[in-house]
Amino acid sequence: MRIHTILTLALWAALPLKAEVTDSVQLFVQLGDSCMQQYNTFEALKHYQQAYEMKDTIEVRTKLADCHYKRGNYRETSELLKNVPEDSLSHDAFRQLCFSYQKQGDTDSYIYWTGQLVNHYPMDGEMVAGLTLAYAKNQQPQNGIICGMRYCLKDSTNILVNRALADAWFMNRDFSAAAKLYDRLLEQGDSTFNTLYSAGMSYSRIDSLERAYKYLQLAFLISGMQHYGCAYRLGVVCVDTKRYPEGLNYLKLATELMLPDTTVMRAITLSQGEGYYLTQQYLEAVEAWKHHLSYNPSSVATYYNIANADAYLLKDNEEAEAYYRQFLDLARKEEKPTEQLKQMIKNAEDMIRFFDKR
Repeated sequence: MRIHTILTLALWAALPLKAEVTDSVQLFVQLGDSCMQQYNTFEALKHYQQAYEMKDTIEVRTKLADCHYKRGNYRETSELLKNVPEDSLSHDAFRQLCFSYQKQGDTDSYIYWTGQLVNHYPMDGEMVAGLTLAYAKNQQPQNGIICGMRYCLKDSTNILVNRALADAWFMNRDFSAAAKLYDRLLEQGDSTFNTLYSAGMSYSRIDSLERAYKYLQLAFLISGMQHYGCAYRLGVVCVDTKRYPEGLNYLKLATELMLPDTTVMRAITLSQGEGYYLTQQYLEAVEAWKHHLSYNPSSVATYYNIANADAYLLKDNEEAEAYYRQFLDLARKEEKPTEQLKQMIKNAEDMIRFFDKR
């Protein structure tokens, strides 16, 4: 018999025969709490839900919301907590309400509730940083700056807040203020890629190119020389500071890094061609197949498909003949052609003879 079942029976036995609803609610809450101590949110949810259906109290509501939150049901969490009076929300419950809206992608609600939380807990640096950055990303960087600066008047050493505030200054196009704050972060030991890259970008915007070069170079190295945007910006700064050979190398590398993944593009362009063809958009299908050949030049079937579409559907005999010939050049090299390929070769040869008789 499972532990929670034994506990249920024991607690029920301890109750008088005519137990009040309040006692029953407390029983289910205790059962839920016991399950939560064992990280068993599945069973805990059942008990908290039973308690909630019997009596909707702030305690039950917040415990049920906490269980939903730990199970990733952020919609239910926010629905339960948004109607709890703010003064009755614990700090953890308040944060769960804010994060639930953030995880649902509801930026406006996240900003509103995080603003309310910060009013109650102004030194919660993580939430201040989140609110500052949310304002900036929501096209309100000036509000983010106000939020971050208010915190910094009491504590100017919080890295999370300083990062968010620096980003807000950057998005507000005050690159001088942003650069100073990124420098402070670097002095604090926050030498992450984002900080170095943003510092380099800020200094490049205020024409402090030597410092921009220094930070962008460090950022590019930290990225494993894989960040094409950083390579591009570094190349531009190098050219502007007359480091021409170095700059050209970075720009070349940026171009190479920007190229799409060949395997993925093969699949995409092939599917595009098929989709266009099946919806009778034949010109678009041919263009997609041609694009596919730039990633998969040995695709025998693609040459054949283009030739057929040109010959039978688009009536472009000149291009059709060219693609039939390219198809035959590849297909005849197959050492063990399938019966289907043999038939395709025969059809292509017949079409070539037809074009030759014109």
